[in-house]
Amino acid sequence: SGTDEHGLKVQQAAAAAGTSPPELCERVSGLFHQALSRAAVSFTDFTRTSEPRHRRAVHRFWGALRDGGALYKGSYEGWYCTAEECFLPESQLAERRDAQGRPCKVSLETGHQVHWTKEENYMFRLSAFRDPLRNWLRDNPRAICPDPFYQHVLRWLEEDLPDLSVSRERSRLQWGIPVPSDPTQTIYVWVDALVNYLSVVGYPETHREWWPAAHHVVGKDILKFHAVYWPALLMAAGLAPPERIFVHSHWTVRGQKMSKSLGNVVDPFACIGQYTVDGFRYFLLRQGVPERDCDYYDEKVVKLVNSELADALGGLLNRSTALSINPSNTYPCFSESCFPKVLDYRGTKAVGRASAEDYELVASVASLPLQVASYFESFQIYKALECVALCVRQTNSFFQRHRPWKLDRKDPAEKPWLDTIIHVTLECLRVYGTLLQPVIPHTADKLLSRLAVGPEERGLSNLTFLPRYNGKPCPFEGRRLGPDTGILFHRLEKSRQHQMETREL
Repeated sequence: SGTDEHGLKVQQAAAAAGTSPPELCERVSGLFHQALSRAAVSFTDFTRTSEPRHRRAVHRFWGALRDGGALYKGSYEGWYCTAEECFLPESQLAERRDAQGRPCKVSLETGHQVHWTKEENYMFRLSAFRDPLRNWLRDNPRAICPDPFYQHVLRWLEEDLPDLSVSRERSRLQWGIPVPSDPTQTIYVWVDALVNYLSVVGYPETHREWWPAAHHVVGKDILKFHAVYWPALLMAAGLAPPERIFVHSHWTVRGQKMSKSLGNVVDPFACIGQYTVDGFRYFLLRQGVPERDCDYYDEKVVKLVNSELADALGGLLNRSTALSINPSNTYPCFSESCFPKVLDYRGTKAVGRASAEDYELVASVASLPLQVASYFESFQIYKALECVALCVRQTNSFFQRHRPWKLDRKDPAEKPWLDTIIHVTLECLRVYGTLLQPVIPHTADKLLSRLAVGPEERGLSNLTFLPRYNGKPCPFEGRRLGPDTGILFHRLEKSRQHQMETREL
């Protein structure tokens, strides 16, 4: 992860704040670094485009473009949007009035004002890469995911693909990397910024260990830069395009786009304070659908997190580890006579003490790790969490159906079945805790620690469910459970603001 720090809008923002661009970037990149750390997002490197290693990589990349004949000097004019750091065609503009009531042109997509700009720049021969880009996408149909964005890029490549202005006059833009051997020009911020994917993996010396096995995660608003300009620039520099570009949509707030003027911008620090790190992460990953915008509001977060984390998952752990049901505080034994293996659960009627629904549960949870891994791999995290939530509900139904609190532990005929119910439930919880580690790390750790699952037993790759059902030994059977640290996930309360709004209504 990291921050792109150069460009005209940063230069202007620093001037407006009465500070220098480096000081502004130091402060803002610090906020991003802090936000990621607070949100328990781990990263192997936090790259900043103002770093010397990045400047060196950009110079080498520019040299590769120049030596390959992809650059030429030419005059360029058009409507420039400083906020988006790009020129926009007439088709993407609308007529509006500015704050003083004067007519002006703005970007249709963002509403930001544009200004007519004319200057001599270095140009990149983007028009020469239309066919290579089409061929790359046709040969790699999963290069851009989800599919609607892939189709979107193919449609762009059917349109005109004019050459791209890749530098700005230094007199107008000082905050950026100068063009090698031409100090009158500054490298266009997007060319500079995109090279960070290479600089962070050691370009130009050691990048081959990673490149092109790189997956970019980008917002839909910067799709053209990543799916058209960047692959073309890479091809021109003699490099392969990235292996995959994952594209995500945006969060709206009560159906409206977030904007400072509307005052509906959501502060992640406030959300972490209100919903906890795990609660906020769970909501965003459970509800965030990459291919379309999703709506955010307080009641939705509270309802989902309370229902799925506090009640369903937390309640299940609490009930199945209660001393009243399991006074020995151990991982009890599984009885094959109570829950015998069947070769095909579909159409199975009750066998031993297990019902047809119990066999459905076992089949669902056994297939869950591969299902979740597949959804994680294809960036459909919300679908993975949907599957986990469904299985948690099934497990709660299993526990409720057999009412272990009604069984007598002292009765030799009842004890094996009581232990089996608890064993199956704990095995289900162990699978859920393991699979949820990337999403809710603190809660998953608390759950697995309560089940006495050691750090070396928490891997996703060798996760086996209910080995005793398949006649294999279970390493957890008979093990003493970990300490009871109380409620797994505390129920959230609605925000004070929402409570006030409700009272007013």
